[in-house]
Amino acid sequence: MSRAPGTSRTAGGKGQPFSSSPLLEVKLPIWRSRFVLFLLFAAFVGLMVRALWLQGMTTEFLQKQGATRYARTLELPATRGRITDRNGQVLASSVPVKAIWAIPDDVLEAPKQKITDLANLLGMSDAELRKKLDSDRQFVYLKRQVEQDVADKITALGIAGIETRKEYKRFYPEGEVMAHVVGFTNVEDVGQEGIELASEKNLAGRTGSRRVIKDRLGRIVEDIESIHEPHDGKELTLSIDSKIQYIAYTHLKEALEKHKAKAGGAVVLDVDTGEVLALVNLPTYNPNDRSVLTGAQLRNRVMTDTFEPGSTMKPFTIALALETGRVTPETQIQTAPGSMTIGTATIHDAHKQGVLSVADVIQKSSNIGTVKVALQMPPQEMWEMFTTVGFGQQPKFGFPGAVAGRLRNFKTWRPIEQATMSYGHGISVSLIQIARAYMIFARNGDTIPLTFQKSADAPVAHRVISEKTALQMRSMLERATEPGGTGTQARIAGYRVAGKTGTAHKLEGGRYVNKYVGDFVGFAPVSHPRVIVAVMIDEPTSGGYYGGTVAGPVFAAITANVLRSLNVAPDSSVTSIIPDNSVQESM
Repeated sequence: MSRAPGTSRTAGGKGQPFSSSPLLEVKLPIWRSRFVLFLLFAAFVGLMVRALWLQGMTTEFLQKQGATRYARTLELPATRGRITDRNGQVLASSVPVKAIWAIPDDVLEAPKQKITDLANLLGMSDAELRKKLDSDRQFVYLKRQVEQDVADKITALGIAGIETRKEYKRFYPEGEVMAHVVGFTNVEDVGQEGIELASEKNLAGRTGSRRVIKDRLGRIVEDIESIHEPHDGKELTLSIDSKIQYIAYTHLKEALEKHKAKAGGAVVLDVDTGEVLALVNLPTYNPNDRSVLTGAQLRNRVMTDTFEPGSTMKPFTIALALETGRVTPETQIQTAPGSMTIGTATIHDAHKQGVLSVADVIQKSSNIGTVKVALQMPPQEMWEMFTTVGFGQQPKFGFPGAVAGRLRNFKTWRPIEQATMSYGHGISVSLIQIARAYMIFARNGDTIPLTFQKSADAPVAHRVISEKTALQMRSMLERATEPGGTGTQARIAGYRVAGKTGTAHKLEGGRYVNKYVGDFVGFAPVSHPRVIVAVMIDEPTSGGYYGGTVAGPVFAAITANVLRSLNVAPDSSVTSIIPDNSVQESM
């Protein structure tokens, strides 16, 4: 039905306008609607102010907070420098491995069988793995330095929350033979012992870093920037010769087994350069598997253990007397009746000898003869001689753990102490110290620094005694290895050898006990010394304990093989050696 223009619409059936219907009548006060409108407007203004505040005043803070949730700085490990011997044989190198880490909450949602497979690949039980995963941290290492093939199998399991990280593991091809020279690194690839520790700065290099964006599962979704590139460590070439090291190791090990000794050490020095060609300690360990490493295995006895050197000290006392003109090699000394009392103490010779020349004192290793020579000299002169060759001084060749030994100041010496120190008691040295000290006899009176790195530069020599005195001592030390001397078992077919035996009681709790250290220090060939070899056998319990008996043969075996390895020409026509075991040194 049509409606005429101008007429209002009415409610059906009542003739009442629609707009005035009582159903549409507003019963609330009008101020309430205006109040709600005001609240909405105020909230809108507040949001605008807050937005402006966040955008303008706290932008840097918010960006930083956001970055912590998705941006990461990854460390790019540098490859640790290789260590090689003087001939390029690799002694230590880094191989790539993986670190396995996890987001615990995600991993625990994996099927039980996959968790078991993961545990097996990691070399642990289900319980051990779940204990590691039972953590409130978002990140946990499951195992470090996992071999690449194992890491690939772990990745193939497809377990959510399991990730890998590239790292390096140190590998030592020479194993226990070179352990005390090279040392080892920890799980972070940081040097802990030996050359690895001593040259940490050069070997380690410098790590790099880069910024990335990761998702919730730790996966890299975008590479932002490279902060700085990694710089690999420098390669280090040692003075050690692997062949000579193995020679020394083999013969020292045989001697310890033969004499049922507690421990032993051997060192080989190059007379011309001061380079350490070999350094061996037993017991030793395998740096590739340190799961059962003990303190006894770890000790670098050549460097860190000191002992009373015994008769190997006598040449220094006699050399000083020769140098100062107090005696000559022919000077006669009465050693009868084989004992001598100084104050309340009495010293003895192993065998009664009677009248001996100074040269015979060295050959027969007479305590009495040495003491009578020593007491002709002021204590200060002896002390200066001992310190000049390195006794009581901290070694300065950069190897960790090297000790100074014990040499008391001469001002505190009593006559009996001067007497006993003259033949190697009341003083303590390391094996490498006594080996270096013999440089003055092998090098015509001067000494040079020792080094563990291959060097082409001529060392700076420091004169200690005259060439005449050195040659006289060299002749006496050669006689000590000839028939009638204490070191006959140190002789080598085809080469002239010079050296001195030493035997000393061990000190325990400040008192001497019936345990011994036998040592031998010498050099060859006498006509032109090429190497110095020092051997120490600690607590031999079978087959004797004198240095000439337990250490002399080891010296001979090592030196003979070393000279041949270095192609040193023989300087003697002797083709057979018949040991003379009738003479032993005094202690």
